[in-house]
Amino acid sequence: MRRFIVLLNTLSCLLIIFASFNKVEAQTQSSVKNQKKSMSSKKQEEKRSIELVDISSIKIENPHAAVKTIEFDRPYKTIKCDIFIAGGGLGGVAAALKIWQLNNKESAKPLHVVLSEETDWLGGQATAQGVSALDENSLVETTGCTDNYQKFRHAIRNNYASNYRLARQPSNVQLSELLNKDKYLYPGNCWVSRLSFEPKVALAELDTMLSPALSNSSLKVLYRHKPFAVKNRRNFFPLIGNNHAPIKSIYLVNLDTDEHICVRAKLFIDATEFGDLLALSNTPYKTGAESKEQTGESHAPEKADPDNVQDFTYPFALELRPGENHTVNKPPLYDDLLQRGQFSFDGFQMFTESSRDTPEGKQKLRPFWTYRRLIDASYFIDHNYPNDIAMINWSSNDVRGKNIIDKPAQTQAEYLAFGKLVSLGFLYWLQTEVPREDGGKGYPELALRPDIMGTLDGFSKHPYIRESRRAETKYTIVEQDIASTFNSERRAKNFTDSVGIGLYPIDIHGHEEIPGAGQATRPFQIPLGSLIPQNFNGLLPACKNIGVTHITNGAYRLHPIEWAIGEAQGALTYYCLKHKVSPEYVLANLTTLRHFQHTLIETGVPIYWFSDIAPEHPAFIAAQYLAITGIMPGDGKHLHFYPDKPISPGDALFTLAKLFPDEQAKLRGIEKMAIEINENGVMSKENNALLTRAQFAIRLYSIAQSKNLFGTK
Repeated sequence: MRRFIVLLNTLSCLLIIFASFNKVEAQTQSSVKNQKKSMSSKKQEEKRSIELVDISSIKIENPHAAVKTIEFDRPYKTIKCDIFIAGGGLGGVAAALKIWQLNNKESAKPLHVVLSEETDWLGGQATAQGVSALDENSLVETTGCTDNYQKFRHAIRNNYASNYRLARQPSNVQLSELLNKDKYLYPGNCWVSRLSFEPKVALAELDTMLSPALSNSSLKVLYRHKPFAVKNRRNFFPLIGNNHAPIKSIYLVNLDTDEHICVRAKLFIDATEFGDLLALSNTPYKTGAESKEQTGESHAPEKADPDNVQDFTYPFALELRPGENHTVNKPPLYDDLLQRGQFSFDGFQMFTESSRDTPEGKQKLRPFWTYRRLIDASYFIDHNYPNDIAMINWSSNDVRGKNIIDKPAQTQAEYLAFGKLVSLGFLYWLQTEVPREDGGKGYPELALRPDIMGTLDGFSKHPYIRESRRAETKYTIVEQDIASTFNSERRAKNFTDSVGIGLYPIDIHGHEEIPGAGQATRPFQIPLGSLIPQNFNGLLPACKNIGVTHITNGAYRLHPIEWAIGEAQGALTYYCLKHKVSPEYVLANLTTLRHFQHTLIETGVPIYWFSDIAPEHPAFIAAQYLAITGIMPGDGKHLHFYPDKPISPGDALFTLAKLFPDEQAKLRGIEKMAIEINENGVMSKENNALLTRAQFAIRLYSIAQSKNLFGTK
């Protein structure tokens, strides 16, 4: 009886609190309505509205024409789906592809995905942003990326080999034979990347990769659509527990027709270039540079600066046409930009190698022209490529000090137009004023190629964005986690909740208050904790908007890493809906976390760094799983697994000791693995042959799986 009375009292208190909140909420809404009514009477506007920028429509001569006024009260049609992905960059595409693959692999009831993209090209930084010379790592051809990303790269190479005549392809050699001999076809032969190409080729291959999902209607792509509002589900007990009501729907506008669409989903992924959904949904986020007090990073400034974001850039493509003159008109503000030192080669020469003095001695400089060359004409015997084509993305067309995040739409449009003006000015400087190696100034033979970027003005459809809003997540990756100076071993800090890998220096284009923030890194991981917001409301970041700092963003923002982030989030949303769990539960529950990581590994996603065991290797799943669980981790002195090397008796016994708590259990495990360990090595009982490390790992993995051994966090 007493418990019943206590329960009644508790319920009464809750009802009083709820009623009080509703009263306060009603009073607040009434106050807001009165304020809006007053404001609308002043502005003579009855409808609520918001201004946003159609970035693809930015014009130098009239930037404000790209600003659209979106009225909230317009009619809209509703689309229902399981997962909504905002942003068709590499993260968004990788997420959509992964969801379809997992769904198709398990022959489950199809999940319906809607993917929106504000330009008319999927692919983000590899296509619409013009950076089609991929920023990657030294192991990207083998173990340094996901299997899907590697297939994307192979598809680009195969496109050129299949559709164009290569200089190294004799008429009597079949394409398959050529690809066998030279699987690393290199259309651009540039020195910043292992693969450079025209954006249109990547676009075509991404469309092909997504075509099965599109053809069975499990994926719908909304081109030229931009989110402008978020609606949350009603939180009936806002003062109890998590005060962040889950997202119910996203409202988008068709930038061409002004039609409105409402998308309702169970889970939402923000793969936009600026983290748009973070702001629209009031998900806590950061911008710019954090302070040293906030992050503990040695290269963070004493005072935070939300406006100190990395430079953005409008890349453009040039064709080298000897003997011709393609000089553009002198652009506005050119003299001002020239006077303040905007344009420079920094010691580089156009077509020849050079050098410059540094504190460490002479530094060799390769030619500017081949830096991000997309087409090396000498690679082809084809009328489509009579001349070289290069993409221009250089410090001279970076735009600094013009942060457009959380700025009024009019200001955003002005800054973006200024970005195009800077790139146009750099083009004019290249054509008229850069010192020529053969004497004189300028290379008028450099012709702008608007068709390469798919635009009328020749600049990329969307600026290359290096920094976004960044979600406040369960874990924030800091400088100490990945920088070489803080990690003495061959790998960066080990995250047992890893869902991907990456490798790139901390590369910061912009103001460094403390010099040295840009620095080398160790091969690092993507922890799941950095992908889940602190206050989860149904939204997951999947681009440059994950839990990184201003500094570590410089290493996580590149092509293969953004892809890996998107692939992990696609897998996570699928896994959560299939198993009816939340992302927070996956992170917190070790058994579930290991099951999810296994889902990633078995579908070609490396989550632990090895240099010699790629996703197609028979022991890939075993090596990855045993490493992430700590049963058979990598050596801190190197990245090798040495799959073909015989495993030593000492290593085998040391590893088995982690699995089996006592000697009897260890002996039973050895018996089950059908192996014998003696002074000669670890032998297979089937054929009395020495076991390699790969063979041992495969047998050990089967034991670990059958016993549900998950290691520790």
